[in-house]
Amino acid sequence: MHEYTSTPRVWGLSCPGFPEEVSRARRWTRDVLRGSPLADDAELIVSELSANAILHTASGREHGSFRLAVCVSAQVVAVSVTDDGGVDGTPKVGHDQDQDAEHGRGLGMVSAIAHRVVVHDSDHGHTVTAELYADPHGGGHPCGTT
Repeated sequence: MHEYTSTPRVWGLSCPGFPEEVSRARRWTRDVLRGSPLADDAELIVSELSANAILHTASGREHGSFRLAVCVSAQVVAVSVTDDGGVDGTPKVGHDQDQDAEHGRGLGMVSAIAHRVVVHDSDHGHTVTAELYADPHGGGHPCGTT
């Protein structure tokens, strides 16, 4: 972020629900966060959340899509992926997934990397937001979710 910018900056990207769009979302995130020490972690989180949207929701169906937002302030990088819903239940964030399972570890990995993960459920889908703090003891910063 530019040294004279005091407000958070937000970028958005909408992607069709094709598997190859996960790599596009990763590249886009890397470009937005170029030079940030949090870029690698944010890129990995975006990859996991985008793949989950395609694999586990209506985003991966014909005409499906997912939306990505990256919010950057001096204190925090927040990445959000919004899917098209269409599944029973809200994504569950936790560390208790079976480590030998082929599927279901993505959100556990995201919650292990991020300082905070929040899931919002709406009539139109789910939004998973992962926050990475420049100061790991920080919180409640401008990009933060409630």
